[in-house]
Amino acid sequence: MGKVRRITIKEVAERAEVSKSTVSQFLNKRYEYMATLTKKRIEEAIKDLGYQPNIVARSLKQKSTRTIGVIVANILHTFSTEVSRAIEDVCNQKDFHTIICNADDHPEKEKKYIEMLRAKQVDGLIIFPTGNNRTLYKQMQEENYPVVFIDREVSQIPITSVLLENKKAASIAVDHFIEKGHTKIAMITTSIIHNVTARVERLEGYKQSLKRNGIPVRKEYIGSVRSAEILETLEEMLNLDQPPKAVLAGNDLVLIEVLKYIKQHHLRIPEDLAVIGIDDVSFASFYTPSITTVAQPTFQMGQSAAEILFNKMESSTNKDASIRFEPKLMVRNSG
Repeated sequence: MGKVRRITIKEVAERAEVSKSTVSQFLNKRYEYMATLTKKRIEEAIKDLGYQPNIVARSLKQKSTRTIGVIVANILHTFSTEVSRAIEDVCNQKDFHTIICNADDHPEKEKKYIEMLRAKQVDGLIIFPTGNNRTLYKQMQEENYPVVFIDREVSQIPITSVLLENKKAASIAVDHFIEKGHTKIAMITTSIIHNVTARVERLEGYKQSLKRNGIPVRKEYIGSVRSAEILETLEEMLNLDQPPKAVLAGNDLVLIEVLKYIKQHHLRIPEDLAVIGIDDVSFASFYTPSITTVAQPTFQMGQSAAEILFNKMESSTNKDASIRFEPKLMVRNSG
């Protein structure tokens, strides 16, 4: 196949009977003082010729690709998709493009995405960090490269992080169980082997609430396992001599597995097992019975992360500090 010839800005200018600089001003939306007829001629010339701006050339000239990268730890989480949507909204308003990559909680995959996006010269990164690429994180921080973490912190890497008050999220859920008369309360979360901030803090909040209410923390009531092991873990808990009567699901993926188990074993909510999930999943309000959840302000968190990143891109003097958002207990019928 022959190579498709690219229409040049010079040809557009000749067709519209204006200078190349006038076309350039039009393409960069600097046409406040441009005559309406001139704008119309340029628009028609672009349409007639099928002109496509050379984004690479413009990026080199402006020293900006007008693109940011977002690397999520696991796109299957409701939190990840909602936050990514909010980030994309902010970028769209600022006429920036967004590239979203899914690391699947694999540090090596995350590393490849960071290197790829930086090679593409994106103007900044928002990362849900796996935590296991400390050398890369530190390098970006030392270079003053614009980067923001979300949902997680990485110890001794002073990069701005946008997070939930995770201990409080678990604590208000456990307090609600206790108000309903429960004392045998379990918690299941996905693995904390990589010290993922949200998971570690939520477990700590669960323990703190039990202790504050004079209820002993029972090791057999705590599960921190891979997603594939959640059903088996719940099975073991419910077959104890003194099984839990309430379970806190540490995130939306855990909640789905817990509900799957309950359905398979024909258990009743909340009579046989009371349930609260952290993350306000879309089906929570119309599930039967409706599911009590702890909601994160996902859209505000995503917007905040994007706005912080744009501030970093405009100024290298921004201080790095964590920003925490308040959880909200959505009381329904499962708790």
